[in-house]
Amino acid sequence: MTSTFGLGLRTQHYNDFLDTSQPVDWLEVISDNYMVNGGKPLAMLDRIRENYPMVMHGVSLSIGSVNGLDHEYLMRLKQLAERIEPLWVSDHLCWTGVHGRKLHDLMPLPFTEETLNVVATNIQQAQDVLKRPLVLENVSSYVEFSTSEMTEWEFLSALTRKTGCKLLLDINNIYVSAFNHQFSSQAFINAIPVESVQQFHLAGHLNNGDHLIDTHDHPVCDGVWRLYEQAIMRFGNIPTMIERDDNIPPLEDLIAELETAKKIMHNVMDMRGAI
Repeated sequence: MTSTFGLGLRTQHYNDFLDTSQPVDWLEVISDNYMVNGGKPLAMLDRIRENYPMVMHGVSLSIGSVNGLDHEYLMRLKQLAERIEPLWVSDHLCWTGVHGRKLHDLMPLPFTEETLNVVATNIQQAQDVLKRPLVLENVSSYVEFSTSEMTEWEFLSALTRKTGCKLLLDINNIYVSAFNHQFSSQAFINAIPVESVQQFHLAGHLNNGDHLIDTHDHPVCDGVWRLYEQAIMRFGNIPTMIERDDNIPPLEDLIAELETAKKIMHNVMDMRGAI
């Protein structure tokens, strides 16, 4: 399989993608920004989609909700997917609200059998509507639930076996959570089923000394690049993107960072082939 490398589509870079062909294989769009009936963002999306394949990445599916999924949201998600025909559709393994109230944050879940069953039911509903496997991202976390019965990687692995869903492994999020909770990032990577991984995210974070905050407003740090190497060694040629959500630099800076990812991918794949 040929390596592919993408970037998140941000409004600051619309004209860059419209004016010139960029060295990017695909673009990841935030689903929630385009789940509308019309307007300039959707018109821009249609124009850019003419030249670049896309993947959809949502932030409000709330796959961990004990109240089940928001059917209206799910249908609008399906409508957008039918419009732009994404390579895959992803969201986060989290909950984002309760009783109709949105928290506008990605809240972690307790890793229990009860939670596993709730999430699996929601995944099956989403997959039945979308007619495709759902791709779920591991989130960064700063607290742990005392009720958890398994590790995050055990939970993710069980979820893929139970539902057939795929995983978006955010390498930065693994790094952040491993630091905050003092677990082995390598143990996390080693435990994930190879066949379940659909995509990698790379991003930056804020180092506050005794804890890390997943801010997506910094370049990828050396520790995350090293963990990316380890992930490639285990999972191989996985589609990779640089994710920047704040303090967004000129497009050429992100493309330069993406070139670093390409070099690492090619070097590690050569090492794998030599082993």
